[in-house]
Amino acid sequence: MSTDKVSVHGSWASRWVFILAATGSAVGLGSIWKFPYMVGVYGGGAFVLVFLACIALIGVPVMLAETLIGRRARLSPANALKVLAVEAGHSARWSWGAFAGMITALLILSFYSVVGGWSLDYIINMGKGDFQGATADEVGAYFGGVISDPWRLTFWHTGFMLLSAFVIARGVVAGLERSLRIMMPILFVLLLVLLGYSMTTGHFMEGVHFMFDFNPDRVLDGVLAAMGHAFFSLSVGVGSIMIYGAYMPKNASISGTVVGVALIDTFVSLLAGLALFPIVFASGLNPGEGPGLMFVTLPFAFGNVAFGQLMGVVFFILVAVAAWSSAISLLEPMVAYLVERTKMRRLWVTFWLAFSCWFVGLGTVFSFNIWKQAKFFVNEGSGFHFYQWGAAGGLDFFGVVDFFTSRIMLPLGGLCFVVFAGWIMGRGAVRDELSMRSPVMFALTLFLMRYVAPLGILIVFAAQLWK
Repeated sequence: MSTDKVSVHGSWASRWVFILAATGSAVGLGSIWKFPYMVGVYGGGAFVLVFLACIALIGVPVMLAETLIGRRARLSPANALKVLAVEAGHSARWSWGAFAGMITALLILSFYSVVGGWSLDYIINMGKGDFQGATADEVGAYFGGVISDPWRLTFWHTGFMLLSAFVIARGVVAGLERSLRIMMPILFVLLLVLLGYSMTTGHFMEGVHFMFDFNPDRVLDGVLAAMGHAFFSLSVGVGSIMIYGAYMPKNASISGTVVGVALIDTFVSLLAGLALFPIVFASGLNPGEGPGLMFVTLPFAFGNVAFGQLMGVVFFILVAVAAWSSAISLLEPMVAYLVERTKMRRLWVTFWLAFSCWFVGLGTVFSFNIWKQAKFFVNEGSGFHFYQWGAAGGLDFFGVVDFFTSRIMLPLGGLCFVVFAGWIMGRGAVRDELSMRSPVMFALTLFLMRYVAPLGILIVFAAQLWK
């Protein structure tokens, strides 16, 4: 295969656009809240060191694998694995793994859009001052009112999905690249504004100590958590990075670019913690209450600190932009695949896929209200059974989709991609795409892709199922 092949969808103007795109895919709701929370819970600086090691040993090799596969083939994930497998003398059925990853991305988008819609709702109501002086119970009641109203959730779910579809429908250059050139600088500026405000609360150093005080006794406590989050934080396993790699210029260094994305993603997550925890401490709240309280704990905090109304709006715009940049990366792989296979116009492909995700997302909407008593996955002691109305315990529709995608499909997708790059493509193709001058660095990278990263993913996979 010619290595100067050009994607039919277009290409990024430079490696910096790929960095913006990949960072936008990686920085999502988990980066804004979950990672800082995990740092505090699992030992501060000790957890950060373990996490960085896991990023280097698991996250970066998988991201390298996805990127080099995408750029080598210049095709959507399923077609890329099919073409490269046949070229290397292997079965075209490797494409099934990538196709499963693209389906996983759409399932994630179906509920991600619902949660992203919550941030749009909170921007409006935070700006109106609804949380100023509110008690914790009042803020909790507000959130309960939001998720218990199916019409309200559907409205914001629809709005968020339309925003994502609008970007994808306009194409790689006019849609993705142009929007990311705007969204990502806005995200960084908003984060810096929030960080600057946190420094004025009088509790900034308290937040620093919460996140970075080194507690060696807690190192082992957070190893599995660090491994899992290192894998998920870079948005690997669903083909998003692979399709972005397909648009990457040939003269750009894959290894240097991917390492840069990993560092920026980690840096953003750390900045988010430094920006948020001082605000939480200034309100006298417990920062260890859990990552799921973004829409209760922080609104209460913003409602009870100076200039909290303005900073609350800034925060939820930040959340919405982060969710938006991640959402478009979930939709793009399947759009590119169907455009390649059907030759349909991108606009119509985007419309039907977005509508399908929106429709599936209604199941998540109804999980919080109309279907609240329905459990689709119930353990009754003698085994697991699907769908039971009024069950006392178990997973609802949202829980089933979340469990299936995050704990099963994402690790398997990442395993498929890193094994494909490490063992199926061949040393020559991998060496050509990575263009590493040092034989030692290339040998180390190949070793990580062939042995270390797959083993780490299997450990994460087993730990997720065990939990």
